[in-house]
Amino acid sequence: MRYVSTRGTAPALDFREVTLAGLANDGGLYLPDAWPSLTRDEIAALAGLSYVETAVRVMTPFVGDALSEDELRSLCTQAYGRFSHEAVTPLVQLDHRHWLLELFHGPTLAFKDVALQLLGLLFEKFLTGTDRPLTVVGATSGDTGSAAIDALAGREHVEIFMLHPKGRVSDVQRRQMTTVLAPNVHNIAIEGSFDDAQAMVKAMFNANAAGTGPLGHLRLSAVNSINWARLMAQVVYYFYAAVRLGAPERAVAFSVPTGNFGDVFAGYVAAKMGLPVAKLIVATNVNDILHRALSSGDYSAKGVVATPTPSMDIQVSSNFERLLFDLGGRDGAAMREQMAGFEASKAMRLTNAQLQGAAGLFGSARVDLDDMALAMRWACERAGQVIDPHTAIGLSAARASDLDVPVVTLATAHPAKFRDAVERATGARPALPARIGNLFEREEGYETLPATLEAVAGYIAKTAA
Repeated sequence: MRYVSTRGTAPALDFREVTLAGLANDGGLYLPDAWPSLTRDEIAALAGLSYVETAVRVMTPFVGDALSEDELRSLCTQAYGRFSHEAVTPLVQLDHRHWLLELFHGPTLAFKDVALQLLGLLFEKFLTGTDRPLTVVGATSGDTGSAAIDALAGREHVEIFMLHPKGRVSDVQRRQMTTVLAPNVHNIAIEGSFDDAQAMVKAMFNANAAGTGPLGHLRLSAVNSINWARLMAQVVYYFYAAVRLGAPERAVAFSVPTGNFGDVFAGYVAAKMGLPVAKLIVATNVNDILHRALSSGDYSAKGVVATPTPSMDIQVSSNFERLLFDLGGRDGAAMREQMAGFEASKAMRLTNAQLQGAAGLFGSARVDLDDMALAMRWACERAGQVIDPHTAIGLSAARASDLDVPVVTLATAHPAKFRDAVERATGARPALPARIGNLFEREEGYETLPATLEAVAGYIAKTAA
């Protein structure tokens, strides 16, 4: 298995190299040079398997010879052994048609744990015996940061710098990052938006690839969903859920609360591998660039509106480039030109091939605050489930669909991470699980910096070991 960049000029890499690299050195994102496939019999054989065994069978084609099957199984056993539910990602029935896929049973109560617990172990495995440490630089709109920090805190050969937009994540999300005081963990609150943070991370990677900027002495890597290994790990739960609802004999639809497009792109990968996915519903909040792109071809960024769903308060969805590349015939030169235009003007039109290619598998919805609250109340009062506001965006979009197959909404975060929003909508204030412990009594530590590349890159250059 080799991996190629969406922008066509970076060298092809194997799985080990692409995991450690993160972003391609031409500014593009890596994805497999061809999609592996599972036969109907192979998908049917997943029924009844544990999550770990499902993960091994789904991910083995992507890993190639970078890991043996036994090594991959050992890493998955370690990663998912920390989850609080034996099923790892259990399904919960809401009514005759709707289901929740609970992805928040990991150590930081969010779906990011599913991938990042494994990614931390992959970093450690691939860096063993090397004499040059890895400096991980990431941006978070809330959950990636805490999950990445938990996965990497105290690990050898890795140092992590995580940027978050000051005042635009929940108190629980912030404290899950800033109360981890391990010497290899550095939190940075920037005085700007998530899009500002993400743009700075990409700029630092691009400068390093060009041999410029103050971080040239560092070996940079990424934990954001620009890192292929993260998306690979997320493909697994689509298979795990679908086979329990009748796949491959019955198609299943998924509604995905979406910001950076990584989680729903993993569903696209599952479909390309042969999973019978009836529809992928891209559920956005009022920051609806993806809904506009998929429904009308208008991919133009507007000002970010702060909402009770901060992980979706995004206008530039990095992983969307992977989809556009695949739908556009995998033409790296055309993708490079298209993204250069977007980066210059923050606006572009999808091509006819991209728009028509997405139309069969993807649907989309824009969910406002009223409909989000209604979905939270419906889940609580009619199905006995307290859900977080991001999951409610997905559920609202799912319930508005007219699909005649099981519809699975990805429950991306534990409701206790957004206690105020849940209480406003339902009257119930969810308690933090015992495994989080005394989160609000722990000491915090982080730097506050202006949202400028000079300030953030300068701090990292000065601080990194």
